[in-house]
Amino acid sequence: MPTIVVDVMPKAELLDPQGKAVSGALARLGQDAFSAVRIGKRFELTVEGEVDDEVLATARKVADEILSNSVIEDVVGIEVVE
Repeated sequence: MPTIVVDVMPKAELLDPQGKAVSGALARLGQDAFSAVRIGKRFELTVEGEVDDEVLATARKVADEILSNSVIEDVVGIEVVE
């Protein structure tokens, strides 16, 4: 069965406190190769049957209206994986 993967991230202009905490922890552990961390969400929607344009449009609508908060988050990716 195919799966539609939806990635949601905080808007770039907003502070990401979780990402800041992880970034600080990496620095304390001596991992200085990373200058910043941002943390988002991943949703996996399993599809019964074929994924066509209509199913993808529905997934996009669900992502925009239910899976993300448009005030503080952006849907940054929708991908079909088999």
